[in-house]
Amino acid sequence: MNIGIVCYPTYGGSGVLATELGIGLANSGHKVHFITYKKPVRLFDFHRNIYFHEVNSLEYPLFEYLPYETALASRMVDVAIHEKLDILHVHYAIPHAAAAFMAKSIMRSKNLDIPVVTTLHGTDITLVGLDEMYAPVVEFSINASDAVTSVSHKLKEITQNSFNVKTDITVIHNFIDLDKFSRKENEEIRNQFAPNGEFILSHTSNFRKVKRVEDVIRIFERVYRDIPVRLILIGDGPERRNLESLCRTIGLCDKIFFLGKQDAVENLLSVSDIFLLPSENESFGLAALEAMAVQVPVISSNIGGIPEVNEEGVTGHLLDVGDVRGMAEKTVELLTTPGKLDLFRKNALAKARTFDKARIIPEYEKVYESVRTAALSH
Repeated sequence: MNIGIVCYPTYGGSGVLATELGIGLANSGHKVHFITYKKPVRLFDFHRNIYFHEVNSLEYPLFEYLPYETALASRMVDVAIHEKLDILHVHYAIPHAAAAFMAKSIMRSKNLDIPVVTTLHGTDITLVGLDEMYAPVVEFSINASDAVTSVSHKLKEITQNSFNVKTDITVIHNFIDLDKFSRKENEEIRNQFAPNGEFILSHTSNFRKVKRVEDVIRIFERVYRDIPVRLILIGDGPERRNLESLCRTIGLCDKIFFLGKQDAVENLLSVSDIFLLPSENESFGLAALEAMAVQVPVISSNIGGIPEVNEEGVTGHLLDVGDVRGMAEKTVELLTTPGKLDLFRKNALAKARTFDKARIIPEYEKVYESVRTAALSH
């Protein structure tokens, strides 16, 4: 099939999932066309069967804000027609699903019927989507899609409770590339952070308030009182300056490492002992899955889709949002109980294998075949 993928090309979960899906589809023999404003960050090298189509918005004095949605819809039409697309798969409802509806309407005026699959990722529903400025468009775009998927059962439930959804929603969990995300022991890297054999805690995110990275530092602060430990923070975002200020305030700057955005996060996760994810909202918890794939147990909040990934008492622990003390206590308990830590490591990998891309990507292909067959029968 010729598949068009529309996504945010950033380090966020939706962009990562969309890019990895495209790579997987291309490796299976499909032709994949990414349509977005810059090359996706996970698209490092040349890939056979993958093409990138940049969206450029016209700069004009009349426009205080560039009309990206209009440019995106036009680009989708252009690519769909000239590359003979069979499917348009848009990730994140705003503005992609709305732009896809416009593109589809234009193509229908040209006697072309290209099915649109929309994947809901989380904040497009739970945050942006619920804003009264966007809610009507989100609801309409969902119902106008030929198929809708959700990355977790919890997100599906929230969507159905928040909107008048008439379209069926298929749950297809996020997935992991276990060839890439496998534990890679590296004493040289580990010694850079913990030269005296300290334990290492880790966290990766886009450093937005919803990720509660301040809680990560507060958890670390409590753990540090009891056992030798270091913290590595992977990522960047709007909260970074506040977090650096907090580290200086508590006097632990030399024990906390801000590593910024990293491409090979699996190498850094592989040297850590516990992964912290205290978010106040996670539709799935892809960061937790990536840690589990390299055999790192997870201490997380029990919110959203995280419990579908991190199993309480099996792969880690789940606690209430904001329970810094509880998360710190569970972290200390796990690090000071070697047998339990080893068991949780094995369980984490076993759970991660259930989200292997070889199992998940065919579920998207089934959706594509279904809407394509329906379109051809009209």
